[in-house]
Amino acid sequence: MEELIDVLDENGNKIGEVATRKEVHKKGLWHGAIVAAIINDKNEILMQQRSYKKEKNAGMWDISVAGHISSEQTPNSATIREIKEEVDVDCGETELKHILKYRDQRIIRPDFIENQFYDFYILRKEGLQIEDITVQESEVEKAKFVTISELSDMLSQRQVVERNIMYRELKRYFSRELGIDIDEEEQER
Repeated sequence: MEELIDVLDENGNKIGEVATRKEVHKKGLWHGAIVAAIINDKNEILMQQRSYKKEKNAGMWDISVAGHISSEQTPNSATIREIKEEVDVDCGETELKHILKYRDQRIIRPDFIENQFYDFYILRKEGLQIEDITVQESEVEKAKFVTISELSDMLSQRQVVERNIMYRELKRYFSRELGIDIDEEEQER
């Protein structure tokens, strides 16, 4: 059975209707999605390479986890589910730090329209190493950890799925919360 998703209005409020994932994109209906950056104790970000079988952005690098909010799920519970499904990492609600909510409109093709409200989270996971990651093969080709400056390079080379608002906030998090100046880190390399 295909995933059911709550339909939202243009302000992000549920309107009491549900639709399949395919329907929300075909009709351009507003709906919710999550993105999460998983950061280890070395201040590296887990990145995933999207499956070559994906409908959009196939083979591109993406943030640790991204997915839809299923009907009747909260953004938190959807994030926990997606983290477990895509990279097999366990986490609880108290470990998630909500960074921001933003909306994005994009026409991928005439029959694939994204009108989404994203909730962006950060998960700090001490001791997490690449060996601890098991990717969901239907969604992810492979995963790797990168520094924030390596991510900046990937962004400038257009190797990463476009999520400009989220990446800007991730860089702010590194600067404010972790005290890592991206320009300084790049000079050390």
